[in-house]
Amino acid sequence: MSALWYFEDVNLFKILCPHKYPAYKKEHDIDTYKKSDYIYFTDDNANKIYLIDKGKVKIGYYTEEGDEVIKAILTKGEIFGEKALLGIDKRNEFAQSIDNTTSICPVSKDTMFQLMRDNVSISFKIYKFIGIRIKKLERRLELLLFKDAKTRLLEFLDELCEDYGYECDQTGDHVIKHPYTQKDIASLIGTSRPTLNSLMNELKHNQIIDFNRKEIRLKKTA
Repeated sequence: MSALWYFEDVNLFKILCPHKYPAYKKEHDIDTYKKSDYIYFTDDNANKIYLIDKGKVKIGYYTEEGDEVIKAILTKGEIFGEKALLGIDKRNEFAQSIDNTTSICPVSKDTMFQLMRDNVSISFKIYKFIGIRIKKLERRLELLLFKDAKTRLLEFLDELCEDYGYECDQTGDHVIKHPYTQKDIASLIGTSRPTLNSLMNELKHNQIIDFNRKEIRLKKTA
């Protein structure tokens, strides 16, 4: 088992990366990207799945008017391009590095299918991951369509708490140590940075949250 390298993602289960698995090591390399580099574009062939070793990647698309819509921002341990496993031949989104030191392990669709056939546990984890990802995206789109910016922010903070939060024993607050910048969060909830700053300060003033550059605290309610 020590010959296998696992990434741990924010959904609390692990995805196998084959480039350190002896049978596949020679066929897989780590690719590096700088900020603003694209990993793939809309309409590219969907023949690979990608695992993030380090850095951050944004997934999104452009509207007919040319506006950018961010669907997700992913970090170390997460996978993307997973729709290739569902029989989709062309990308309907782009993937772009938003960090100057992003490293990614690309895995061909055929290799991933072989790994899944050889290990039922891997297959189950990948499909569970895809199901969770789809559910989160559907919820985010619903919020963008029907909820105001404050509600979207509160829902996003709850989601962050599930993924990155822990309870502080001394205060009872939930502490969220997350990898996102304010620009990332504003993009994900579909608002501007000034609006996000205003909403964060309003929540802080009302003692719902506290925050600094490193963490967000969801204050314990009475």
